[in-house]
Amino acid sequence: MEPIKKHDAQLAREETQATGAERAQRMKPGERRVHILHTLAAMLEAPKSEKITTAALAARLGVSEAALYRQFASKAQMFEALIEFIEGTFFGLINQIAEKEPNGVLQARAIGMMLLNFAAKNPGMTRVLTGEALVGEHARLAERVAQMLERVETSVKQCLRIALMEAHQAQGTQGQALGQGKEGETEWEREQHEPSRAAPALPADYDPIVRANLLVSYVVGRWHRYARSGFTRAPAEHAEAQLRLILQ
Repeated sequence: MEPIKKHDAQLAREETQATGAERAQRMKPGERRVHILHTLAAMLEAPKSEKITTAALAARLGVSEAALYRQFASKAQMFEALIEFIEGTFFGLINQIAEKEPNGVLQARAIGMMLLNFAAKNPGMTRVLTGEALVGEHARLAERVAQMLERVETSVKQCLRIALMEAHQAQGTQGQALGQGKEGETEWEREQHEPSRAAPALPADYDPIVRANLLVSYVVGRWHRYARSGFTRAPAEHAEAQLRLILQ
């Protein structure tokens, strides 16, 4: 008589759990930490903003809570590691934007789009950025996020100061070219002599501090809307046109 076979789905689950346990045993310490953080970020993607406990995280990983604490001293440390990852990603990309795009206004617009697209690709981490996932956690975590956003705002401010300087230089060059144009030279021919012609014209009262603050406030508002919609409202919806209004 043949032995009774287990249900296929149950068998598949057991095989998956066994494979996961074996993989966890083979992981190096650094890899275990990364795996824990990936799992935490994935749990934060749940539309319902329920508080995540170490017990729930351990259950999702298929390990004991003691195994978690061998990698992180506390849940606050796990969130701090997520914030460090976000911060490193943001400023790595901001540096790349500054290297590739010479125009200050376009740099700022690219930074704004990067912040919105990061949220779209990382819904769980968006809840960290908005502070929703940090409610009831150590106060230093919210302070760390606030400091990071202040650094982002400073970066945008610097971009816009460069843009304002470029615009002033372009206006001066244009005035000089118009005053010193050769006799009989057409307007189009004079324009070709302007080295800073690509710099956009900015209003006379353009204030980089105000614009940078407005851009970051806009991005944070979009993050909140995205999280509160259960990650259904795209953060970058109409963003190109709106950022243009904010920055120019």
